[in-house]
Amino acid sequence: MPATIVIGTQWGDEGKGKLTDLLAKDMNYVVRYQGGHNAGHTIVVGEESFALQLVPSGVLYPHITPVIGNGVVVDPAVLVDECRKLNARGIDTSKLVVSANAHLIMPYHYELDKLSERMLGRNKLGTTKRGIGPTYADKASRTGLRVQDMLDKDIFMQKLEVALHEKNAILSKVYNRLSLDIREIADLYLTQLAPQIAPMVQDSVGLIHDALEDGQNVMLEGAQATFLDLDHGTYPFVTSSNPTAGGACVGAGVGPMHITRVVGIAKSYVTRVGAGPFPTELTDETADILIDRGHEYGTNTGRKRRPGWLDLVMLSHAIRLSSVSEIALTKLDVLSGFDTINVCVAYDIDGEKYTKLPYQQAKFQVAKPIYEQLPGWSKDLESAKTKTDLPKEAVDYISLIEHYSKTKVSFVGVGPGRDQFVPL
Repeated sequence: MPATIVIGTQWGDEGKGKLTDLLAKDMNYVVRYQGGHNAGHTIVVGEESFALQLVPSGVLYPHITPVIGNGVVVDPAVLVDECRKLNARGIDTSKLVVSANAHLIMPYHYELDKLSERMLGRNKLGTTKRGIGPTYADKASRTGLRVQDMLDKDIFMQKLEVALHEKNAILSKVYNRLSLDIREIADLYLTQLAPQIAPMVQDSVGLIHDALEDGQNVMLEGAQATFLDLDHGTYPFVTSSNPTAGGACVGAGVGPMHITRVVGIAKSYVTRVGAGPFPTELTDETADILIDRGHEYGTNTGRKRRPGWLDLVMLSHAIRLSSVSEIALTKLDVLSGFDTINVCVAYDIDGEKYTKLPYQQAKFQVAKPIYEQLPGWSKDLESAKTKTDLPKEAVDYISLIEHYSKTKVSFVGVGPGRDQFVPL
């Protein structure tokens, strides 16, 4: 039976949480497949706003089973606290499932993340310092601890002792920091957190496949986005996992034959957090307007985002990478009021025109956008319900995106609310 993947096609913050929440009403399972609590999803329901970190967006629907897949890295303390806060606001988290194979973020991961970023100085990557990168590094080096290890004290202590022997040596000898106490860590993870996490832990792969074989609908939800992908993003200014559609298959344990729909989320303009190249970046008054109207501040970090015009070269590349079948365009309302709107359709790199993304990072660093300019519109879009409610200029903007990307735009976001979208 069908599985749907929802991915970001830019540098994140495209509105994946809202779109996932919108599609979830027709789903039985929503599976988070990568990342950690370094990326937040904001969903507005009526007058309430929910900022989710680890818990999948489908948790807001009582009929959904939300699943944290094997590809996610989990800080159990953050997860327990997020569930507690949701429960206090009337959201039931009792159906939440956590993969036994998901890797644990440990206290030493936080320390190493902060210290290594500080050591990079001017060349820092812009990490959220949540321990995500070091956790994935341990996973790749096969020295990580997994969620299932919390259920077996002997295994947990054995693995923790080996890990701390190495990490404490690095902390003390490289960074001149105090060693971490194995007893304090064991008490936190085994005594305080394990009893609260244990009821959630399951074989997520088996659960998802049983659901698919039973004819139920499954959605795979990513964090971050295409150009933060470890393999396909603007390396080294990327995350430590694979937010693309291929990463969804690995991070949830679902083969590609089950995938029938890939929805690519694209903001009507582009934003980026942290360092890294950005061909269409704006630093003028227009940038300030986009930041103000779009409330462009990180859900988790509060960091101001870097804004720029929509880049169709990047969008087309993201569509190819993940076999995107349709585009959900968000925050179209933010563009209301501009006399003209620029859309990047190609790059000028050292006098040569590029209509596709250059594979060399050095070329992307110096790429200058070639814009197609469209007339703007003044109409407020927040009350739009159908395509006929949109001004002609907004429809033309959507048509231009479809023309260059060769992909249908199926949804348009016209406000922050749960129901503020226009189906096309």
